[in-house]
Amino acid sequence: MTRRYKITLAYDGTAYCGYQRQGNGIAVQQRVEEALEYVNLAHVAFHGCSRTDSGVHAKGFVGYADLDKPIPPKNFVRAMNARLPPDIRVMRASITTPTFDAQRDVKGKEYRYFVYNAPILPPHLYPYWEHAHQPLDIPAMQEGASRFVGTHDFKSFSSISDRIPSTTVRDIYSFTVKKTGPRVVFAVQGKGFLYKQVRGMVGFLLRVGTGDEKPETVTELLEAPDTRTARVPSAPGRGLFLWRVWYK
Repeated sequence: MTRRYKITLAYDGTAYCGYQRQGNGIAVQQRVEEALEYVNLAHVAFHGCSRTDSGVHAKGFVGYADLDKPIPPKNFVRAMNARLPPDIRVMRASITTPTFDAQRDVKGKEYRYFVYNAPILPPHLYPYWEHAHQPLDIPAMQEGASRFVGTHDFKSFSSISDRIPSTTVRDIYSFTVKKTGPRVVFAVQGKGFLYKQVRGMVGFLLRVGTGDEKPETVTELLEAPDTRTARVPSAPGRGLFLWRVWYK
């Protein structure tokens, strides 16, 4: 009997072209499906909660797969990790309802972006932290981040993708900026996000932090949404993590 497994992944996205299969490189989804085929002895599709870009990482990426040959979740985790490369791990798995949908059932997601604010970036942090060598105005970035909270049209902060959304309006539940020593962490929670929206918001807040933009400009761009320009840069993918996903 077929069983649906809810699967939580963590992965280092450095070596991959993103989560979803595409024609320009190896994707995380491809490696997961290869391991699933070994466990299930037949091809199995893995359906993820979202698409992460090239170089973006995940700590709590959720997806599901339907197995024709069910095994206990504990054994499933062990078998998958024996076949996956070391930069992709199954952290948890459970048998869920046949109707569970990792994308449509999402109640919220949290992304975190990591910036190292010091003259020199330690090389072991390079794959996971963006480097900002100029001093950053943390209170100004915090004020700017607070202006994203709520329901807004984020067209000015997103990029064009191959899947055109029905609307560019999104709900942001919270957005914090915290600094500990040289480490600055941006944490944003919302129902869902547009293509490169988080990287656009962080990229703009970094411009606020260096004094190139003012916090109140966030509100101006949200109230008069337009096609994104160079004024809203995308922060590099390597600093971004899909941190967690929660469900109804």
